[in-house]
Amino acid sequence: MRNSNVDRRICHGTEPVTSRWRLRHLLLAPHRLAFFMGAMMLGASALWWAGLLLARALQWPLSPVVPAALIHALLMSLAYMPLFFCGFLYTAGPKWLKLPAVSARSLLPALATLMTGWAVAWIGLHWQLHMAALGMGLVALGWTALSLRFTHMVWCSRVSDKTHTRLVSAACLMGAGVMFALAVSLALNSMPLLRTGVQMGIWWLLAPVFAVVSHRMMPFFSASLIQSLDAWWPNWVLAVMLGTLLFEGLVSVADLWWWPQPPALRWLQVLIEASLALLMLGLALRWGFIQSLKIRLLAMLHGGFVWLGVALALNAVSHGLMAASDDAASLGLAPLHAMAMGYLGCTMFAMVTRISSGHGGRKESADNLVWSLYWVLQAAVVLRVSAAMAEALSQALTLAAVAAWCVVMLGWAVRYGDWFGTPRPDGRDG
Repeated sequence: MRNSNVDRRICHGTEPVTSRWRLRHLLLAPHRLAFFMGAMMLGASALWWAGLLLARALQWPLSPVVPAALIHALLMSLAYMPLFFCGFLYTAGPKWLKLPAVSARSLLPALATLMTGWAVAWIGLHWQLHMAALGMGLVALGWTALSLRFTHMVWCSRVSDKTHTRLVSAACLMGAGVMFALAVSLALNSMPLLRTGVQMGIWWLLAPVFAVVSHRMMPFFSASLIQSLDAWWPNWVLAVMLGTLLFEGLVSVADLWWWPQPPALRWLQVLIEASLALLMLGLALRWGFIQSLKIRLLAMLHGGFVWLGVALALNAVSHGLMAASDDAASLGLAPLHAMAMGYLGCTMFAMVTRISSGHGGRKESADNLVWSLYWVLQAAVVLRVSAAMAEALSQALTLAAVAAWCVVMLGWAVRYGDWFGTPRPDGRDG
């Protein structure tokens, strides 16, 4: 707790820094700046979606130029998660690559371009498509600059093992291409292309980055706290995870353009997805899910990984229903929300919590506030997945899910947003 009577001064160059919240403190470390921007986008996206659902429930007329559900898919995936990636990669990346630390100030132009792009795109999605295309183009330029810089860092590094950083840089560059494609789809007023781009962004940018980072960091965190656990995962696990995500992306894109699909192909999907679901859930048990429940931060990390297996299992069930009914019956958006809110959302929550604590001079643990928010997040995922499968209760469950999501993400953003704007309590740089 900060002492209001003390104006503690920590020397950073020639300018003293007070213990009060200051905008300039965001420039003390890359994770501060990028995470703060990500938290802003996350909170704004959550409030926007809650407001839109409430307006729909009250039957208020709304007519954005892009379907609201598609705006939701775009914002709740690509609007904030890449910002959290940036904070993580430019904080942990130099250490992985044994390169000098990156200054937050040097990232500011690209991040400012990206944030400006989202502001313009957000207005354009509701008002004018060409404005939305311009904004998305700025987003793509900002993300491309960040991705190319990280790729250059990987290229310049002399460390012997660059498997994870190369894969992350490849996914980031893929994401840059996807963002430019989204800008083109908006300029052409092509909603099918826009939907395709969103699916590619989820499966070929967001999910692969999380998979690679999980593969590198989760066993390290686990083994450092529970000695009986493995300190590494073999690379075949990473190959299977990335192959799974590539396959699911191809299936998702195919479903947008080829409908209905032959039952034989659907049953092949069921076989592959069921096998992969069992593998992922088995790995979650093998690599410490049960043991990690004793340690909150590990439980949060492993809980997100469990949702990956659940999402694949739901996909298998959904495709089985489609195969048996000539694509007439399915689980709808349940598998996608298990993936996006469950795996991506919970993993993001846990990783950003860990980085914010460890690099903020605080104990690397989940206190009562964060632990409570995490379980509300789990409830939000369950409610949203249930809403996709229970048509009669869909609206009520969805409203409950978005309310829980807003509580979690706004509470989380306010808590860590306060940390990002104040110096480390231990007096060290960063």
